Amino acid sequence: MSDKPILQLALDLLNLENAIAIAEEAKESVDWIEAGTPLIKSEGMNAIRQLKQRFPDKVIVADMKTMDTGAFETEMAAKAGADVVCVLGASDDSTIEEAVRAARRYGAKIMVDLIGVADKAGRVAQAKSLGADYACFHLGIDAQMRGESAIEQLRLVASSAELPLAAAGGLNSETVADAIGAGASIAIIGGAITKAEDVAAAAKMIRHAMDSKTLVRTEFFKKYSASELVDAFSRVSSPNVSDAMHRSGAMFGIRSIRPGFKMAGRAFTVSTKDGDWAKPVEAIDRAEKGDVLVIDVSGGKTAVWGELATWSAKLKGIAGVVIDGAARDADAIAEIGLPLFSRYVVPNAGDPKGLGEMGCEIRCGGLSVRCGDWIIGDDSGVVVVPQNEATEIANRAVDVMEHENRLREEIRRGDSLSKVLKLKKWEKVIG
Repeated sequence: MSDKPILQLALDLLNLENAIAIAEEAKESVDWIEAGTPLIKSEGMNAIRQLKQRFPDKVIVADMKTMDTGAFETEMAAKAGADVVCVLGASDDSTIEEAVRAARRYGAKIMVDLIGVADKAGRVAQAKSLGADYACFHLGIDAQMRGESAIEQLRLVASSAELPLAAAGGLNSETVADAIGAGASIAIIGGAITKAEDVAAAAKMIRHAMDSKTLVRTEFFKKYSASELVDAFSRVSSPNVSDAMHRSGAMFGIRSIRPGFKMAGRAFTVSTKDGDWAKPVEAIDRAEKGDVLVIDVSGGKTAVWGELATWSAKLKGIAGVVIDGAARDADAIAEIGLPLFSRYVVPNAGDPKGLGEMGCEIRCGGLSVRCGDWIIGDDSGVVVVPQNEATEIANRAVDVMEHENRLREEIRRGDSLSKVLKLKKWEKVIG
């Protein structure tokens, strides 16, 4: 292999037409083009065949993730045009051996993927003895979403690796130089290119980061501090967050009192009775700056919040208020500018009786909410993210947003949404 690091474009997509279009935009900057596992499962060997026909000067990688029938699957991929075929390192030795034999027969090479392998360094040595050509240090997408990083593990494996090592899993222009520096000679990049609005520019940026061994700022899956979570959740929409949670997490019946409010912060919970505004007001003093007050009034229709409470919360630095009940003084609150979401807006308030409690588990909009959970609200509504899932959901929400940005760009270029998504092709056939 050349001393120059190789940039491999991973096309982990559903539709072959979209994959080819992206590869066409990125081709000037990439060396290898991979038919990703989702693409192969969706389009079969035709994905490999079409990529080889369209990009004959590129090395075509078939990410078969073979676990059994090593010879048979390698032969299929190689005959379709694959130059490199990926076999799982967790498979039996005989599977790798059979894949190697078939690859030699049809002029291809074998890459052993170490995803799910505990002793990665040991498996690289075994793969070498079995005849493999490359090994791939692979951090899976679900691990990426939890903010895991593999650079140090990669460095340990690379220090003793006898095979050229590829690195895959959340790499982009910020992290690819570290991966190369840690010993990878092949950088496998997927979403940082395929989700970009400008694919060519994204690929060029990553190519520059690799060749110059420098960090180029971008977005990537990471572990967030509390302030970074606020920033991440503020950038995405509540629908993005709900999509990231498998279309869940939405409060029902809770809406902003005026268009344009946007909030993100940790919940400080309050339970009270219809019309009793004592605990909601006391919670302003107990909550921390940046918190969102989430108030459970069990859908009561007498206001427990108004203009004066809003002024107090605004000066304290409260990020927003959510009420499963009623608020009043909507016009004044809109002018103050503190995001407020409630089930009802009414003119009548109750009295401060002091019933209820603070910091307890409550229900709001039909969902359980605990202190410390993340609350994201905008014109579409309010979503709740459990605090122990916040990093993963923030990463997934950013991922959803980036996918939508790419679709939006394709629509701007003249395609309709149904054509971009190939809806007719993937509709379920009934009868």
